[in-house]
Amino acid sequence: MFYTCGPNEAMVVSGFCRSPPLMIAGGRVFVIPCVQKIQRITLNTLTLNVKSDKVYTRHGVPISVTGIAQVKIQGQNKEMLSAACQMFMGKSENEIGQIALETLEGHQRAIIAHLTVEEIYQDRKKFSEQVFKVASSDLVNMGISVVSYTLKDVHDDQEYLSSLGKARTAQVQRDARIGEAQYKRDAVIKEALAMQVKVSAQYLNEIEMAKAQRDFELKKASYDTEVNTKKAESEMAYQLQVAKTKQRIEEEKMQVQVVERAQQITLQEQEITRKERELEAKVKKPAEAERYRLEKLAEAERLKLIMEAEAEAEAIRIKGEAEAFAVEAKGKAEAEQMAKKAEAFKQYKEGAMVDMLLEKLPLIAEEISKPLSSAQKVTMVSNGGSEVGAAKLTGEVLDIMTKLPQTVERLTGVSISQMAGKPSRMG
Repeated sequence: MFYTCGPNEAMVVSGFCRSPPLMIAGGRVFVIPCVQKIQRITLNTLTLNVKSDKVYTRHGVPISVTGIAQVKIQGQNKEMLSAACQMFMGKSENEIGQIALETLEGHQRAIIAHLTVEEIYQDRKKFSEQVFKVASSDLVNMGISVVSYTLKDVHDDQEYLSSLGKARTAQVQRDARIGEAQYKRDAVIKEALAMQVKVSAQYLNEIEMAKAQRDFELKKASYDTEVNTKKAESEMAYQLQVAKTKQRIEEEKMQVQVVERAQQITLQEQEITRKERELEAKVKKPAEAERYRLEKLAEAERLKLIMEAEAEAEAIRIKGEAEAFAVEAKGKAEAEQMAKKAEAFKQYKEGAMVDMLLEKLPLIAEEISKPLSSAQKVTMVSNGGSEVGAAKLTGEVLDIMTKLPQTVERLTGVSISQMAGKPSRMG
């Protein structure tokens, strides 16, 4: 079955399969009944009141010493726990404490016997350290460690310690009176010196104060000048910084505006590109197609017109050639006719001329009558000025007669002068 213990005790299991015995400080262990045995030992700290009455010191003075010690069985050290189990197993705390107390008291007596009363009384720490050191080395072998040892009281029945106290008291009182007198003397001397020093110090202090005041005023004036200069520089620097900041802000604003304008331009360009593409898709492409169609139609029309013009030109050329040929033929015929007429004129002379004139006389009359035929009506009105009307009529007749030679030449091909150069029977 299982057994447990707290941190202030240890368990020792012995018996079957437990050689050497198992020691556990604060824990649990399984124990087989009937064949194994479990025992417990306390690990509590024990407080011991170590008294040594009427112990003679090195000079034979009997004194009584009382000390306080703290001891415990060390459970963390297996060797010390094993030694403690061997020595104190089955014993109670009181029994263990009594054994440790007797051991400490014996060591305390031995140390008192080697010291004087003055050494014990005046240097209690040294006495406590010696007892602690000697007792610890002895109790360790028992598995007990001395946690602490303190000297509590030292007294005697022979008033030795009180006599030492009286002598010391008298000595202290004497030293106190001497010290008091010396202190008073030194106090008066020091007081006078202090007064002298005080007055000197006062004068020096006033001088130093005046110097300090002067230096203060000079420094203050210098500092005021420097401060004012720095303030002015600071204000100027502040204004300059404000101007720079404003300029930088304006530059940033301008930069922002430039960026915004660039973005707007980009957007506008994109919009223009989009509209151009839209226009190209909706208008330009159809317009180009229409233009291409019209160009092709115009090209076809141009080719048609060219071909028609070429055909017409060819027709005109052929017609011109035909007309030229006809004119040439007519001219040749007329030339032959004129030659024949000239030949006939040579042969018949006046008779031919008269015959030609008579032949063309109807035409001449027709030509002469053409101006008169354009007049729808001719009215002769006489109101006493008949001579003026006759003059006008005579002028028109003269005009007709003047144009007669040209008409004859045009119709006959022979001028009047040619006719007049030849003798006529009618003339």
